[in-house]
Amino acid sequence: MAQQYDGGAHLSVHRPDYHGGVNESLPPCPECASTYAYEMGALLVCPECGHEWSAESAAEAEEAGPRVIKDAVGNVLADGDTVTVIKDLKIKGSSSVIKVGTKVRGIRLMDGVGDHDIDCKVDGVGPMQLKSSVVKKV
Repeated sequence: MAQQYDGGAHLSVHRPDYHGGVNESLPPCPECASTYAYEMGALLVCPECGHEWSAESAAEAEEAGPRVIKDAVGNVLADGDTVTVIKDLKIKGSSSVIKVGTKVRGIRLMDGVGDHDIDCKVDGVGPMQLKSSVVKKV
């Protein structure tokens, strides 16, 4: 990394491995779905979460088609399904617990947000994201 003085009050930093700004033709970050990804050499980088991935893996993921999300017993889930929680879930930042057998209606499936792939509203608790591995389709 080379530092250059531009004559003013600012010191500019030239990074030879950085080739531009945010490009809208790049895929979003697979970890946090941020659209601010940029290229750095052969990698794509997300400035929000710091995740780095190769452009080839992003292209392969797009070619693979839509992701199939399955519940804990292998049933394929779809938007609008009703599921049941199969184990007690502690809620982060709260002393509440979602008990085994709690029904969750009208789920929405999400792509690329880590391992929490179900967006839903749990009665008595509110909106949250769940892992498909802790639910069973009704």
